[in-house]
Amino acid sequence: MLGPVILAASRSDRMRRFVSAAPGTKQVVSRFIAGETIEQVIPIVRETIAKGLEVTLDVVGEDITTAEQATAARDAYLELVDHLKVLDLGPKAEMSVKLSMFGQALEGGHELALANVRPVVEAAAAIGTTVTLDAEDHTTLDSMFAIHEELRKDFPQTGCVIQAYLFRTEEDARRLASNGSRVRIVKGAYKEPASVAYQDRREVDKAYVRILKTLMEGDGYPMIGSHDPRLIAISQELARRAGRKLDEYEFQMLYGIRGDEHLRLAAEGHRMRVYTAYGTDWYGYFMRRLAEKPANLLFFVRSMITKN
Repeated sequence: MLGPVILAASRSDRMRRFVSAAPGTKQVVSRFIAGETIEQVIPIVRETIAKGLEVTLDVVGEDITTAEQATAARDAYLELVDHLKVLDLGPKAEMSVKLSMFGQALEGGHELALANVRPVVEAAAAIGTTVTLDAEDHTTLDSMFAIHEELRKDFPQTGCVIQAYLFRTEEDARRLASNGSRVRIVKGAYKEPASVAYQDRREVDKAYVRILKTLMEGDGYPMIGSHDPRLIAISQELARRAGRKLDEYEFQMLYGIRGDEHLRLAAEGHRMRVYTAYGTDWYGYFMRRLAEKPANLLFFVRSMITKN
């Protein structure tokens, strides 16, 4: 019941100021955010890769209001590419981007976002890695999928994300599976109305399994974004039934959540990629992590009332 309330708070400037000033915030944010600068996150990338894991890096931020901010977001990712080039990690370190950061919601936003994200995708390809387009709320998805399709003409490894709680996603999955896309499936972490999304968690889980079955039986590359032990086990069984080898799909989990499970899956020979976010504009990302799991919220509340 608290999830929708927290998601609503993620859009509130007043709550942003309150949470940012709370005494325990920094401690909790550091659990989910790897750092505020590239210099802070690169050692974590090295450590993660050394453990046999892989990473996808997200420079956090969204809801920009100017074209200049969109350009700054593009430049932040290009700076990240420069640092990854030195590490020479290839596909072990990819990037995830939210098109809202690249100007998607501004006037002429579709064209602006495409113009800003293309140089990042080009730069990623030049160092042997790729980019995945994150899914945001349902009103942005037609634009995101169109940009994904356009980018794949020149960079076919460009990935995208689909969200199991949306009614439209089963059809999207069939299309993406048939055209050989890299697709990350997640449950969904935005506040969506009952007219477009399942509201019951059990229905979301059922949809997740149906969609994942479509992806596993298709021609693409499924990326299972979940921390749910039951869904992880189901994913392994669906992959087995589809005759997929261990390098023909991967698991993805968030930095700071179920670290032991990251290592367990990697030890079994699975590709296990850690979604690693960093940057100063962490509020929206952080609030969605609280909304996803009550234990995260309880951890935050305890930290807020504890003097540092």
